[in-house]
Amino acid sequence: MMRIVTRLTDRLKLHHPIISAPMAFASGGELAGAVSSAGGLGLIGGGYGDADWLTREFERSGNRPVGCGFITWSLARNPRLLDKALERRPSAIFLSFGDPAPFSPAIRAAGVPLICQVQSLDDARRALDAGADIVVAQGAEAGGHGEKRATFTFVPEVANLVRRRAPDTLICAAGGIADGRGLAAALMLGADGVVMGSRFWASLEALVHPNLHQAALAATGDDTVRTSVMDLARRLDWPSRFSLRVRKNAFTEAWHGNEAHLLADIDAQSAAYREAWASGDPTIAAIMIGEAAGLIHDIEPASDILLRTVSEAITLLQGASSLLFVEDNCHSQ
Repeated sequence: MMRIVTRLTDRLKLHHPIISAPMAFASGGELAGAVSSAGGLGLIGGGYGDADWLTREFERSGNRPVGCGFITWSLARNPRLLDKALERRPSAIFLSFGDPAPFSPAIRAAGVPLICQVQSLDDARRALDAGADIVVAQGAEAGGHGEKRATFTFVPEVANLVRRRAPDTLICAAGGIADGRGLAAALMLGADGVVMGSRFWASLEALVHPNLHQAALAATGDDTVRTSVMDLARRLDWPSRFSLRVRKNAFTEAWHGNEAHLLADIDAQSAAYREAWASGDPTIAAIMIGEAAGLIHDIEPASDILLRTVSEAITLLQGASSLLFVEDNCHSQ
C-alpha cells in the first residue's frame, strides 16, 4: 500500500500525517485510540479541567499511543492536570489558546513532543520561543474556537516564519480540512501534516449526542457562524480575541448580536442551555462544526475517515503531474 511520508510521520512514528484535534467534550479515549490505531495520532481533549474525566478517557484509550490537548488559559487555572496527563506518558501534549511558555519546561523534561496551535504570527513566535516541536496554523474555517486568519494564506505564512527561525520545527495545518483534497492542499502549502477536527467530531467514536450529529449533517459551511453566545451561556470566560464557530440554530439567531440582553437574562438562559446540552437539543446546544460541514455526509468510524482521506490525497498527488505540460523553447512571434 502506498503511503504519504513526511517529517511528521517520521518524527512521531506515524503511518499517516493526520492528527485528530483534542476537541473538548468530544475527543475522548475511544476516538483518540481509534485514530492512533488507524495510523494517525489521536488526542484526548483535556477541556476545562475535569481530572476524573481525563483519567477515565485515558483508561478508555487502552494501551494505544495517544496524546492529550489542553485549552491553555484554562490549564493555567489548574496546572496539576498537566502532571496527570504526563504521568500517562502521552505521545504528545497539544496546547492552544494561551501562552505555552509556563508549561513547556515540564513537557520537555518529560521527553514528550509539544504541539502548539496558533492563530496569529505572534502566537507562532511565542510557540517557537517556548520550544514547540510542532506548530499548528489554525484557520478561522475551523469548528470550535479560533480567530480570524484563513487557512489558505495563514499556513504558508507560518511555514515561512518557522523555517526561517527554527527549521527543524514541524508545521501542521488546521481549519476546514475534512478530506483528501484538504490534506493534499495542506502539504502543498508547506505543512508536514494536518490536524482534523470537524470531520472526526462527526465520527462514531466522538462523544457527541446523535441529535447534534444529525443537525451537522444537514448543514453546509454557509450555515455556520462565529459567535460568543454559547460561551456566555456556558459561563466560560474565554479571552475576547477567540470566538466559537458553530452551526447556526435558534439560540444563535436569538442572541448573536444581542449579547447584552443575553447577559441580562443569563441565569435563566444558562439553565436552559445546560438542559439542552444534556438532552442534545440542536435548537439550543452548540453544534461544534466548522466550514467543512458541507463536506461531511455520514457519521462513520474514525478509521474509515482517516484511511479514505489518505487514499484520496494519494490519488490527487499522483494525478497532479497530469497538469504539467512541457513546452519547447520555440514560440511563434
